[in-house]
Amino acid sequence: MDSAVDESPEQTQDKKGCFECCIRCLGGVPYASLVATILCFSGVALFCGCGHVALSGTVTLLEKHFSQIPSDHARLTDVVQLMQYVIYGMASFFFLYGIILLAEGFYTTSAVKEMHSEFKTSVCGRSISGMFVFLTYILGLAWLGVFGFSAVPVFLFYNAWSTCAAMKSPMANITSVDSICVDVRQYGIVPWNATPGKACGSTLGDICNTSEFYLSYHLYMVACAGAGATVIALIHFLMILSANWAYIQGACRTHACEDTKPQEEQELQDIQSRSKECLNSYT
Repeated sequence: MDSAVDESPEQTQDKKGCFECCIRCLGGVPYASLVATILCFSGVALFCGCGHVALSGTVTLLEKHFSQIPSDHARLTDVVQLMQYVIYGMASFFFLYGIILLAEGFYTTSAVKEMHSEFKTSVCGRSISGMFVFLTYILGLAWLGVFGFSAVPVFLFYNAWSTCAAMKSPMANITSVDSICVDVRQYGIVPWNATPGKACGSTLGDICNTSEFYLSYHLYMVACAGAGATVIALIHFLMILSANWAYIQGACRTHACEDTKPQEEQELQDIQSRSKECLNSYT
């Protein structure tokens, strides 16, 4: 005796319909755009979050050890606050821009999928796609500059950290530890009349052991990596948008030719019928 209950044809058809619907929905997902969006969000979040905290730690470090007079680092504090506000705006902008590019990926993927059936796109839609290609290219160049700029504090902190490591190394042959200094005034971070403006010897070693130095150094590295990830995501977006735009442009030309083909065939038939009528009239 069979324990399984036979399914009706209607239930089987419903299951096939649901399966085909799921496959159709999964086929319309722009996976490349989805991966680029996740990478862009991750890179921007790392850069903005870590950069914001690292800037605050840098100001605290300078106030404690390199510039004890508030008027000496007042301009630096204003610049840091301005950069933090820029970070807020940057995070908000790229959150919205990533969602827009993902929606553009859904639009172009749907248009490409429908290329062999009912191809629905307009001149305005193609113009918007081209505008996103141009805007993403400009943003990619801008983020290359941000990536290079974010490497500067990593380099400065690395110099200070390597100097402290060299002083602590047993292989180092140093006659006077106090002669080894790190002067932040030469980088233009604080003015030349700042007090003390530099740290030497054991004082420098104590600075390298502080939590502000350790945390800011590693956060700057993570922020630099986040900027690099954002650059890769924008390049990925640029390749996707350019390929989809070129594909849609080619599809539009193909469908335009297919639309004019019946008219040309009809005109050819009319010409042939007229020529036959002319021949019959002569004969």
